[in-house]
Amino acid sequence: MSNRQRSLGQWMLIALVIGNIIGSGVFVLPAALAPYGAASLIGWGISLAGALMLALVYARLAQLIPNHGGAYAYARTAFGDRVGFVVAWSYWVCVWSANAAIAVAFAGSLGSVWPEATLTPWRSALCALGALWICTAINLSGVREAGYTAIVMTLLKLVPLVAFGVIGLGWVHMSAFEPFNPSGLPLVNVASSVAALTLWAFLGLETATVPTGIVKDPRRTVPRATIAGVAIAGVATMLACTVVIGMLPAGVLSTSAAPMAEAARRVWGDAAGVGIGVVATLSCFGALNGWVLLQAQTTMAAAQDGLFPAGFARVDKRGIPWIGLLISSLLASALIASNYTRTLAALFTFTILLSTAATLVPYLVTVLAWWRVDTTAGLWRRCIAIGALVFSLWALIGTGTETLLWGGVLLLAGLPIYLWQRYATK
Repeated sequence: MSNRQRSLGQWMLIALVIGNIIGSGVFVLPAALAPYGAASLIGWGISLAGALMLALVYARLAQLIPNHGGAYAYARTAFGDRVGFVVAWSYWVCVWSANAAIAVAFAGSLGSVWPEATLTPWRSALCALGALWICTAINLSGVREAGYTAIVMTLLKLVPLVAFGVIGLGWVHMSAFEPFNPSGLPLVNVASSVAALTLWAFLGLETATVPTGIVKDPRRTVPRATIAGVAIAGVATMLACTVVIGMLPAGVLSTSAAPMAEAARRVWGDAAGVGIGVVATLSCFGALNGWVLLQAQTTMAAAQDGLFPAGFARVDKRGIPWIGLLISSLLASALIASNYTRTLAALFTFTILLSTAATLVPYLVTVLAWWRVDTTAGLWRRCIAIGALVFSLWALIGTGTETLLWGGVLLLAGLPIYLWQRYATK
């Protein structure tokens, strides 16, 4: 591949990881965590530790198997075409359904700043679709353009988010964390519930491993970007969410649709609340740009290996897999449009459920692939892999029956394509 096509450098890749992790979750999670008070820090700690262990597994595999496609490449190398297809299909569904969710979150954030934009379901849907296709156009214009956009958008949301968390510590009321566990549930149950809620805030930890075919010096760049991006995004998110819980009364926090903006408005005035709303809107747009970049990379890798239709491997003169990019955005658009009669909250919940169901299988298989491939690993790496495996299994079980059923339906939906490809390549 030419140097021009290998356009993502170290800082662009770190920005993509941070930008894909920090999306809408940090701005709405405090309301969901309100019933658990300070005890929510236990679940946060478990999620952050689990995400870091998974990041270390991905980073190690990126050194051992620098193939294009991330989890798909690792699964195919370790277990063959069949498992490779399942992971590629599952992750692809995860990405384009996540794009629908992030686009909807963008519309919701924009509506908090400009209410007229989302007065009706159709307006909300048009805002979501507009953001999705603007990001698609950016990615069609070239990899470096998408990379530069990622750096700018990540800075525009990371700097205010960290500033909010650090400055907000001065306005935290310790009484807001009393009692320590207002839910009254055993701490084990609290940790499990909070970890399940915060898990999707870390989705995207694998970002750097997916587009390795367009990354400069991937054996060195990808592991560094993965670990640095997860650590920075995880700490910033955890700090900001905890500060919001300490700034707002529990009754207000649990019912607020935009708790971070509400906290800023109460402490620093209406302008600060609007400012946080703008940051949330930019955050969603930046995450959408990064995820749109990923949506055609896994399918391109699978198509190059004959597991997906050949059209997904077709690239233009800039090296962009434009067919896969357009098909993925069309599917995300269909998901948004077909559910436009739902409220934004209901549509967001539906698409997040779909995306979460699809992403946990690649996480679990990636850990199993590492176990099979890295046969010379030392004791500390094996301990990390065991921790990542336990966390992945726990998260998969903890998502609930409905999510697991959705996951099964999604996997079955890919069976005809797999069988067709097997028949066509004989």
